[in-house]
Amino acid sequence: MGRSSKDKRDIYYRNAKEEGWRARSAYKLLQLDETFHFFEGVHNAVDLCAAPGSWSQVLSSKLEASVIELMDGKKAELVVCDGAPDVTGLHDMDEYIQAQLVLAALNITTHILKEGGTFVAKVFRGKDIDILCKQLELYFDKLCLAKPRSSRTSSLEAFVVCNGFHMPPNCRPSLFNPLLNPDSCLQWDSLTEEERVVLPYVSCGDLSGFDSDCSYPLNMQGHAPYQYREPVQPPINPPYEHAVKLKRANMLQQP
Repeated sequence: MGRSSKDKRDIYYRNAKEEGWRARSAYKLLQLDETFHFFEGVHNAVDLCAAPGSWSQVLSSKLEASVIELMDGKKAELVVCDGAPDVTGLHDMDEYIQAQLVLAALNITTHILKEGGTFVAKVFRGKDIDILCKQLELYFDKLCLAKPRSSRTSSLEAFVVCNGFHMPPNCRPSLFNPLLNPDSCLQWDSLTEEERVVLPYVSCGDLSGFDSDCSYPLNMQGHAPYQYREPVQPPINPPYEHAVKLKRANMLQQP
């Protein structure tokens, strides 16, 4: 796929480069905050799985304290996680692996998030999403699933916004045995159908704004003429780099 065709297909990809964001996912966090306002009152925040770093950019632009500075022993009021595995296309497996990643992020969160804090994480919606939500519900007072406008409709991704963090009674999470400490009294395997939870599901972002599934012309009325821009954060040692070098070398050798 050529550069111009990719830019034309994805307006958020193009706008991210124009505005200096490292990835289009910055708009997802911005649109989530437009609905839930979880930046309010936050001084310390932690971004898990922070690559290429667009969510860290958003946090740095919104919060008073820099997220890269040490917090002097204080706990964070907000933890965000936009991490995801390489998808296989097998939805059940992808949902399971993503759920395990969220639980691993939750385990870290229990060590660094203050009481009453907020946790925002990417999830994959599937038939067992309610079980993951039930697990999260043990740690938070209020949960909601959200779909930002900049997230493609065709994607299974959504974001769970968890407010009001509290540690369950007798729970002692351990990084060596995440969320499975026998003293924690959190018996995941004993959840029944009646205990499954269905969360509210909301859309975030201006519904009259750009549609992430539509194609837009490179030169749009009311906008400056299109100009190609390099990515703010190019890939570091991408796996295809060696193949590209070989192809270029072969092309130079051809008469």
